[in-house]
Order: sequence, then structure tokens, then C-alpha cells
Amino acid sequence: MRLLFLLLLLIPTFSFGQKHKEFTGKLIYSVQIIDTSLQKMIPMRQMVIYTNDTLLRIENETSQLGMQVIIKHMALNKSYLLLQTPIANYAIQTDHNTEKVDTFPYTFKKKFGKTKICGWKAKKLMVKHENFTEEMEFLYFNKLDAKYLNTLENFPGLPVKYYISSVDGTYMYELISIEKIAVDKDYFGIPSDYKRATFDQFVDDMMSHKAQQEKERIKEE
Repeated sequence: MRLLFLLLLLIPTFSFGQKHKEFTGKLIYSVQIIDTSLQKMIPMRQMVIYTNDTLLRIENETSQLGMQVIIKHMALNKSYLLLQTPIANYAIQTDHNTEKVDTFPYTFKKKFGKTKICGWKAKKLMVKHENFTEEMEFLYFNKLDAKYLNTLENFPGLPVKYYISSVDGTYMYELISIEKIAVDKDYFGIPSDYKRATFDQFVDDMMSHKAQQEKERIKEE
């Protein structure tokens, strides 16, 4: 009887526990602003992600800083942001373990039903955010971890259609390709022509460069 009682206690744990599968490969998302009046000014772009399940590389083009590349060691929770600037190429290092952890800005509830994205079954979430005018439907792969998106790790699986609010407006991210492939380790390295720096060092360099440019401009006048 005691053995039967223990088995009955364990069954719910096995039934409802969610185990994410490891993933090595490449993910491509389309990125599009949802305001149709802005779509001609802000064209659709792509975000490309490479991972070997321990290391992460995210390539994302931005309107402010151009191409941004993030290299992250997920187990150590440390990353580098690769930026090309007029004075040098920078690898800006961040230790996320020392960062202040803000409250997760989304609240969500699971929604009945499934759909397919890139041939994979995706589940649904109804999501609220203070910058959304209404609930938005997100899709996610419950078999894959949300950690591959770096900033949305509190979702129950990997978001494959989701929305991000920015100063420009709300962007829709949608998975358009997923490949299970071996990723060359060089993708996760810091190029030799990049200067490693903290964020404060990077800002100091930029301010010094700006000040020097201003001095030269005054001399020319």
C-alpha cells in the first residue's frame, strides 16, 4: 500500500512537468512593425540566431546602431555586444549575474489550440503588456527553451511569434526558418579586431571622441 501511495504522488509530477529539449542549430525570425502607416519607412528585416545549446549568437539589425551581434554564454550568464563604430570595433561585455533584475513586463495565460510554424507544432498564449492596447496572441514551441531569445526567458517555451514594444512602435517577430545543424564554434568567438570593453569604458571612448571632434571643429573656425 505504501508503494502504491508513493506512485500516486509521483504521477502528477511526471504528467505535468515540462522538459525542454536541447537545440543546436539556426533560427531566423522576420521582424516587422505592425503599424501599416510606418511599414514603408521601416522595412521588414531579419533576426538570425545560432546556438549550440550552451553558446548563443544573435544577429539583429537596428535603426539606431545598425547591425548588432550578441555573443552569450548561457550557463555563465555573460555576454558580449559587438558594435562597429567610427573609432573602433567594440565587444562590450556584460555580466548578467550582477545586473538588477527587473520585473518581467509580460503577464500571460495559456490558450486552447495549436498551429504550425515551420512544420513544428506551436501552442498559444494570450499576453498582456502595459504598452499593448489589447491582449496579443503569442505562439511558442513548448519543447524548446525560451533561453535562445535571451530576453524572454520567463515564457513557458520558445516564442516563435511574439511582439516587442519600442520607441518606434510595436514589432512582430515571427519564426520563418529553423534548422537543426552543427554550428561552427568560430561563430561564437570575439573577432581579433574588436576591442573588449565595459559599457562605461565604451561610453567614455565615445564621449572623448566627440569632444575631440568638437575641438577640431572650433580650430577650423
